[in-house]
Amino acid sequence: MAKRKVATKKTELFSGDISDLIVQALLEKKGEDITMIDLKKINHVYFDKFIICTGTSKTHVDTLSDYVQEVTKREAGVKPAFVEGIQNGEWVLLDYFDTIVHIFQPEIRNFYQLENLWSDADIKHL
Repeated sequence: MAKRKVATKKTELFSGDISDLIVQALLEKKGEDITMIDLKKINHVYFDKFIICTGTSKTHVDTLSDYVQEVTKREAGVKPAFVEGIQNGEWVLLDYFDTIVHIFQPEIRNFYQLENLWSDADIKHL
């Protein structure tokens, strides 16, 4: 039996910093109060960046989370290693190894105030 060749189309995957893709996806879906915390200079931290964003409702948080996952998979071929919080939609965490994404509803973000926990890091409000 002869082997049949299958035509394959090689796609160019995003080769930049995945955090740029994540921020762009959050902006496209109207994420609010986007903050990036650079943790590279902090000792004993196992990741490089936190990206924090606010969604206006459970539906908005779900949309932001789904779209970030869609964009990172499509553009960079990367899926999060871990996803938490989808069930209640108040705080969704997406673990992209070196970059951790937190998508909050406003009252939950205000309660935890993650930015204050990392006040010695470089914090950029986007």
